[in-house]
Amino acid sequence: MNTEPYQPLPAAAVPQWHDHYDVIVVGFGGAGACAAISAADAGCSVLICDVASAAGGSTALSSAELYLGGGTRVQKACGYDDSVESMYRYLMESNGEQADPDKIRAYCEGSVDHFNWLVDLGVPFNDTEFKARAIVATTDDGLLYTGSEKAWPYANQSLPAPRGHNLAVKGDHGGPLFMQILAAAVAERNIETRFDTRALRLIEEAGVVVGLVIRSDMQERYIGCRRGVILSAGGFVMNRGMVEHYAPALLRCNLPIGNAGDTGSGILMGQGMGAAVSNMHEGFVSLPFYPPSSLTYGIFVNAQGQRFINEDCYHGRVGAHVLRQPEGPIYLILNVEDYGNYETRSYLGASVAATGESVAELTAELGLPDGQLEQTIARYNAGAESGEDPQLHKAREWLKPLTAPLVALDCTPGRGVNMPYFTLGGLTTTVTGEVLSDAGAVIPGLYAAGRTACGVPRRGDGYASGISVGDASFSGRIAGAAAAARKLS
Repeated sequence: MNTEPYQPLPAAAVPQWHDHYDVIVVGFGGAGACAAISAADAGCSVLICDVASAAGGSTALSSAELYLGGGTRVQKACGYDDSVESMYRYLMESNGEQADPDKIRAYCEGSVDHFNWLVDLGVPFNDTEFKARAIVATTDDGLLYTGSEKAWPYANQSLPAPRGHNLAVKGDHGGPLFMQILAAAVAERNIETRFDTRALRLIEEAGVVVGLVIRSDMQERYIGCRRGVILSAGGFVMNRGMVEHYAPALLRCNLPIGNAGDTGSGILMGQGMGAAVSNMHEGFVSLPFYPPSSLTYGIFVNAQGQRFINEDCYHGRVGAHVLRQPEGPIYLILNVEDYGNYETRSYLGASVAATGESVAELTAELGLPDGQLEQTIARYNAGAESGEDPQLHKAREWLKPLTAPLVALDCTPGRGVNMPYFTLGGLTTTVTGEVLSDAGAVIPGLYAAGRTACGVPRRGDGYASGISVGDASFSGRIAGAAAAARKLS
């Protein structure tokens, strides 16, 4: 699969202009739909093109939780007094040194308004909370914790609040409903859409993006734009060559999350115009070990029999830390009673590596260094009995001594355990979506949103469910408005 930048076509080489629009949007997922709606509402003529045969993108494949906060209607109804500052501090801390403070500030300050904008489009949310520890809500409740807000170290840095907004639909069906609503809003505005249409390369004139070359019905067409092209064609998780080049550690995982169009084409088109890229080495990695929530009472150990993460944090944080461990196996050790209904409820797919009537027996079956696991469990149990975890600060509610009989689940990457992943790097953009060159200058007429851009989510170990769909829809909406408002020379 192609990994080289798509070089733009000079406008002077265009043999024939087939159409002109104010704004062209590449990709009809959550970001592209919101970009098109926003630009159309600003009075622009808009074309959306997508290589697929229908709207959806990766958004339609997701649960479409939206990470929003700062005091949304649902948060208030559920009794949470969340603030912009608390949300900002959490996202800044969880993204660490890779955080973009300007984008995070804009996202947090615009979060309530974005929630209301989506509601006005018809996106439904119930004013109820799903209180169980789960990856996705199994009910139509409208709010749940989807990150590590209540876990160390973040709980000590900002006031925890649930910010995962779940659509009013039972089960993991939010993505199709979300895209159905956005597609209906696109149709209501008579925005032109072209499916089964591949964007080939940008058209430029004196460094300004003035159009797009597309292929449809086996013919190339040259489409001009007066205000800009918005690249919202997803990330690059389905382009193995790009993943090998930029984020090879992700290939230790086994389940790429995305649609067939997540090949990095939007990023490569931008790079052909001299665009900079950011954060290309990073990705979301999941180790979906809950539900059942009882598995949180267990401990993760590496090949040395040592703990390395507080198990009450978000499954994506656990997955990221798993990839950082020294070469060798990873096990989740737990009481047999907490194994419970794992085989019927979990998404983990990890096999039983060993069982033991004693820690020594379990250690022998696992082949871990003599004495190390015994020491790890003894230290953990001593703290659990007093309601403390001085080593890794697991919350008191999830502390429980490990007592035989014990079971170990094999969570080693590459041994069958489910480890979904997708990319978090993309084109470098301003807060309002303008694509920047390697020199830091705005490339006139070029915008990016969603996973084609490097947005709010920057780190796998600080990720929260819903931040991609939240950021994609928000960045798309903002980029659409910015393109519509672009002053023409």
